[in-house]
Amino acid sequence: MNFSLKSVLSNRLFAIAALVLASAVLGGCATPSTSAGMTPTEFQVTNKHTQSVALTVDGGKETGALGKSQIPNDAFAQAITDAITNSKTFSSVVKGSGGDMLLTVSIFNIDQPSFGLSFTVKMEAGWTLKRADTGAVIWQESIKSEHTATVSDAFAGITRLRLANEGAAKANIAQGLSKISALNF
Repeated sequence: MNFSLKSVLSNRLFAIAALVLASAVLGGCATPSTSAGMTPTEFQVTNKHTQSVALTVDGGKETGALGKSQIPNDAFAQAITDAITNSKTFSSVVKGSGGDMLLTVSIFNIDQPSFGLSFTVKMEAGWTLKRADTGAVIWQESIKSEHTATVSDAFAGITRLRLANEGAAKANIAQGLSKISALNF
């Protein structure tokens, strides 16, 4: 066998370049879900309530640099606020206290895959709507949603997981506001 030094070096250089490129494409840091990615754009609204609402969100998590993409409370709250404003489910969203209604949304569970070509994220959040003046519960329900992101949505796994998170949250918000808009109070 006759190997030239130039051929061996060329093959090694190609292998190193391919490894660096694959690391750049597949690696990286996880990014949190964004409010824009979680805000639904289409709504099924039955009633547009004239009351204002104060919103509380909990159960979200911050994304660690080396961990999985997560849904932070502030981004989820902003997505719900934007969806309420866009759909006109309530007349306004009040920061802090002072709303006619109190809406609490608690993320109970997010089931995320660790690997695969298609990432399906399943989410469950508890929605509770109360009257601010009496504290009486008007409506309470656990809402389950899911979304699948595929390689055609994003090649990088970390991006695909974020998109699946955002899609599951978007579906959860759309369902919650649709159910609230159907209420008569």
